[in-house]
Amino acid sequence: MAAEGDGTTVPARPARTVTRAVAGRLSWGLADQAASSLSNFAVGVYVARSLGLTAFGVFSLAWVTYGVVLSVSRGLATDPLVVRFSGVSEASWRQAVSRSTGTSLVVAAVVGALCLTAWPLIGGGVGAAFACLGVVLPGLLLQDAWRYSFFAAGVGRKAFVNDVVWGVALVPAMVVAAHVGTVPAFVLAWGGSAAVAGAYGWAQSGIRPRLTGARLWIRDHRDLGYRYLVENTCVSGAGQLRAYGLGAIVGVGAVGVVRGAELLQGPFLAVLMGLTLVTVAEAARMLRQAPHRLGRFCLFLGGGQAVAALLWGGVLLLMPDRAGDLVLGDVWPAAKELIVPATLSVAGAGVGTGAAAGLRALGAARLSLRCQIFASVCYVGLGIGGAALGGTVGSAWGAAAASVCGSAAWWLHLRIALREHHRDLSSVK
Repeated sequence: MAAEGDGTTVPARPARTVTRAVAGRLSWGLADQAASSLSNFAVGVYVARSLGLTAFGVFSLAWVTYGVVLSVSRGLATDPLVVRFSGVSEASWRQAVSRSTGTSLVVAAVVGALCLTAWPLIGGGVGAAFACLGVVLPGLLLQDAWRYSFFAAGVGRKAFVNDVVWGVALVPAMVVAAHVGTVPAFVLAWGGSAAVAGAYGWAQSGIRPRLTGARLWIRDHRDLGYRYLVENTCVSGAGQLRAYGLGAIVGVGAVGVVRGAELLQGPFLAVLMGLTLVTVAEAARMLRQAPHRLGRFCLFLGGGQAVAALLWGGVLLLMPDRAGDLVLGDVWPAAKELIVPATLSVAGAGVGTGAAAGLRALGAARLSLRCQIFASVCYVGLGIGGAALGGTVGSAWGAAAASVCGSAAWWLHLRIALREHHRDLSSVK
């Protein structure tokens, strides 16, 4: 079967060889995400303990806003790269990476300028935090683009090293920020250290991001990019809307409580996000090499992640208050009440992740977009509705119910896409 992107043909390989190769790449994905999530976890804990509940809520608003911008970058730049340039020739990959990373930098420049413009309009600590976010966005998005580029090439060890470099750079940056003791200082330290890793990624790959290639990249991959853009921003935008709604209904401190509950899920989320980082690339390879195994591959991914999430939730429920106070400080008493709904929410998301990887590998952007819109509407509606009815705890239970509903939609649409794919193959034969 032809590999999209360079027209080369990928020969069939024995199942054992394919499985061993997949396991190796997934291992690097887990190792990379472990390094990334450990850094994020350390940043969250350090900020929570250094600034207190309200200031941590302000930092969390900047964090979820970054998530939206990251989703835009991934939708336009790195998601099409992973789908169409995983396992292709090096020459095709290098050209694609140059344009893809350039696209990420263009997104960062545009949104960063908007953040700086919004500073005087928002004002106060929140406005200053957003202005600092605008300054550090290029480094944050470039670092993420290198990670996806390396996994598309099947060299996850380079992504792992890049995240380790970011983690090492974070240490002195956080120490300086703690001396300043403000939210903007922590935002600058977090994003500035990402810029160090972004520059190192340029040295690792030997590829110069081409900002002038962004327009061509977006045009050539608009069939996937625009749909992935909407799909990704539905995910992160739903989280942002829920955070803003929760802050308006309950208070900014409630946003910090939800973020604290998410930090408790950090070790497991490292596994979930680590697999997510490479599952689309692996599913795309599986589709080329052993298409009949794609459905089982997605089921294994989704089921395994759900079971692991429930086991981790059980560990959190047994955690003593002394340990929770050590990790989250003043945030712990309120955050521990969200452990059960947060665990169910992550488990539901884990189930859906397997199906989402399959849909993206199949290039079924129309179906995956429909799924994501449905899941996002559920998340915003039930999350904010739960906040109106039951405060922070009600919002957490609403998000858990939305996660389960969204996963059901993902699997229903994967079945539809697989049937269409098999029918197309039969008609070709």
